[in-house]
Amino acid sequence: MPLAPGTHLGPYEITTPLGAGGMGEVYRARDPQLGRDVAIKLVSSSLSRDADRLRRFEQEARAAAALNHPNILAVYQMGTHDGVPYLVSELLDGSMLRDQLLHGPMPVRKAVDYAIQTARGLAAAHEKGIVHRDLKPENLFLTRDGRIKILDFGLAKLSPQAYASEGGTTMVAEGTEPGVVLGTVGYMSPEQVRGHSTDNRTDLFSLGAILYELLTGKRAFHKPTSAETMAAILNEDPPSASQITPGTPPALQKVLQRCLEKTPEQRFHSASDLAFALEALSDSGSAPTGAFAQVASRKRWPWIVAVACGIVVLVAAAISFAPVSENPVIESVVQLTSDPNAKFGSIETDGMRVYFARGAPGSLKLAQVSVNGGQIAEVATQLNNPQIAGLSSDGSTLLILVTPYTQLENQMWLLPLPGGEGRRLSEVWVDDASMFPDGRLLYRANSNTYLAERDGSNPRKLESLSKLPAAPGISPVPGVSPDGKRLVFTDYDEKDQTSVIYEASSDGTGIHKLLKGKTQNLPGRICCGRWTADQGYLIFGGAQGGRNDLWTVSGKKRTFGKTPSPVRLTSGPLSYDYFVPSRDGKQIFAIGTQKRGELVRFDRRLHEFVPFLGGISVVDPVFSRDGQWVCYVSYPDRTLWRSRTDGSNRLQLTYPPVEVVFARISPDGKKVAFSDSNDTTYLVSAEGGTAQKLADQAIAPDWSPDGTYLVTTDFVRDSSIRGAGYYISKLVDLRTGQVSTIPGSRDKLGPWYVSEDAVIAVAADGSKFLLFNFKTQRWSDIITSPGQFTNWETSADGKYFFYSSGGNDPKIFRMKLSDRSVEEITDLKNFAGVDNPALSVSPDDSAVLTRNVGTQEVYALSVRWP
Repeated sequence: MPLAPGTHLGPYEITTPLGAGGMGEVYRARDPQLGRDVAIKLVSSSLSRDADRLRRFEQEARAAAALNHPNILAVYQMGTHDGVPYLVSELLDGSMLRDQLLHGPMPVRKAVDYAIQTARGLAAAHEKGIVHRDLKPENLFLTRDGRIKILDFGLAKLSPQAYASEGGTTMVAEGTEPGVVLGTVGYMSPEQVRGHSTDNRTDLFSLGAILYELLTGKRAFHKPTSAETMAAILNEDPPSASQITPGTPPALQKVLQRCLEKTPEQRFHSASDLAFALEALSDSGSAPTGAFAQVASRKRWPWIVAVACGIVVLVAAAISFAPVSENPVIESVVQLTSDPNAKFGSIETDGMRVYFARGAPGSLKLAQVSVNGGQIAEVATQLNNPQIAGLSSDGSTLLILVTPYTQLENQMWLLPLPGGEGRRLSEVWVDDASMFPDGRLLYRANSNTYLAERDGSNPRKLESLSKLPAAPGISPVPGVSPDGKRLVFTDYDEKDQTSVIYEASSDGTGIHKLLKGKTQNLPGRICCGRWTADQGYLIFGGAQGGRNDLWTVSGKKRTFGKTPSPVRLTSGPLSYDYFVPSRDGKQIFAIGTQKRGELVRFDRRLHEFVPFLGGISVVDPVFSRDGQWVCYVSYPDRTLWRSRTDGSNRLQLTYPPVEVVFARISPDGKKVAFSDSNDTTYLVSAEGGTAQKLADQAIAPDWSPDGTYLVTTDFVRDSSIRGAGYYISKLVDLRTGQVSTIPGSRDKLGPWYVSEDAVIAVAADGSKFLLFNFKTQRWSDIITSPGQFTNWETSADGKYFFYSSGGNDPKIFRMKLSDRSVEEITDLKNFAGVDNPALSVSPDDSAVLTRNVGTQEVYALSVRWP
């Protein structure tokens, strides 16, 4: 029965019925706790009596609630009323997209904008493994501020068979699970019509059909009966949109054709790819159409000619000052790899293959993939944790940096391709390196830039490049142009806190500024320029809002006027952190990332990792001593939260732009110490409130067992060698505020308390753990390794010390502190963690890590250059 106003469903009070909503009635309700209006969908009683359908409804409802995207209806809660389930969601103000279509076709820009928003929402859902399968204008809501919201995610495929309507019947699979919706006739994909298995490309077909209708005002597939409509989906192509709406740009018509391909393999590979293609069209605009009107009479013609002749010179001069009429655009994005491993560092291409490093930090492996995509193959090498720094012009040799996990410096090696033994270049330890086309080396060491022969001999310091200020977090080693005549490098303007891209001649002279952050619509942080093959454009990265986009600027100067302004090539949702232009100049190969983690615990009984705390996307969980509370950092946005270990009483403790790196709960459970991305340590109440700044240049705070001290790690800059420095351990007395240095702690990282009188730290080179005794004021070695230690943690009861190793055979170990006996917990060879995965310990002494379930793949971005 319908609910009357004033009825309570949990804390919500029904205020107004809003009508039917697919599986039941929808009501407007009031949330008294948060003081907001919400929408409540009460599922029909017939569905609630079907146990199997109810089970699957609840499962999909949880999936929908897990989706958090501005283009997807936000689901807040699920509950039951008199045994009937209901969903609580955000209350929308606007109308269905179907209502907008009653007025006929839409302008191109508006139609493309709505399609882009829908594709972005689909990309977020597909990332979670959720395929809508019933996308149609009736399931798209347009808010008053122009935002598209996808409705009924994960629910439409469970709705009961709807009533038949012309061209709009909702079909139910026959011979499959009862009640599983395959789609709506007119918007179904061919594989849905055939009853075959579906994936995310099914939604792309449906979105193509919707975009077609937005542009033309007519359905792509519409026949007198449902059977005929389904036959058309399988065997016919709709008329070209440009035939119905002449102003449709040809490039947009190509996008539509690709969406509506009969076979999934010929469509866009992902919703992200489709969004990119549409965004490229939106950025480039569309050419006007139609004939010129004749506005001059015969009598006025001589006057017009005279005026035209008089301004020809002015027009010619103005052309050189006018903005470029066409900008570079990304026309398509193709995913080349598909594997669970993270990808790190620079990538290179020889025109046939793309080379990159993949795996967990400290245990990276070299890999390669065809420029056309396909199977990934490892590059054989015995080098530990290698990263790519360059590739010779003939493609025969990789310049490799071998990096001990906890060190800031690297060894340089040359690795022959396709296989062979690596050769170390000199004994110098470098920050970074690059390679000239003729094989000469350029590297940064001890804050100086050096030019050396291809074997590392005869290094010559480039004085002009060595005088520039050090940039925090940016290695200013220059990149080399394809002809070897120019260098480009990134530095930092400390006054404005922006990065700057410079250009210089190959010998380091003639330095001049190319670009500066926060100017010309650029973000504050820009980095890492690389020239296209013809050197006509410089491609670089720009970071903002937790995402790195690709930008470009023309290197061609005109006779008059300024160099053209930089152009942003990408605008999400992927973050492109590493890239290389193709050798034919037609593509950019890049590592694109959509970050998502799953918290897992190693179950020693099952001998496998299992989801922990619901598998939420967080890192660095830390537990209170009584095991009742947990603090964790959300991933990837890195805000700090606390909750009970059962997930209840969840409270956000920090907010953007603060990015929390590490946190610890005080022994009494009342406060949380944390450090942020700026290496500052704070204290905040476990009940929320304003964080109190405790110390600068202090990372990874840890509480003493009695709660009176915090031990932290500090990076001390060496004034005698600009940009260099070392680590020390500091002790903060919370009673007096006094900060002191732990004796002998130079080049030791991350001390953790293991007792009231002792801390354990790791050597900066990752080779051993050391224990400091506060009573004797001495350090002693306790564990050594031929490889590197990557992460470590103490159990809540102080009885065990957990740690993980890097290298080619990563593992997790547990040491019993009473007798220092060590046991292996598990190996991590097949474990793909998120960026720099931290090791945690649950209250039952299980190892806890964050598994990478996001996507980090190599993509080929096809570029149309002017």
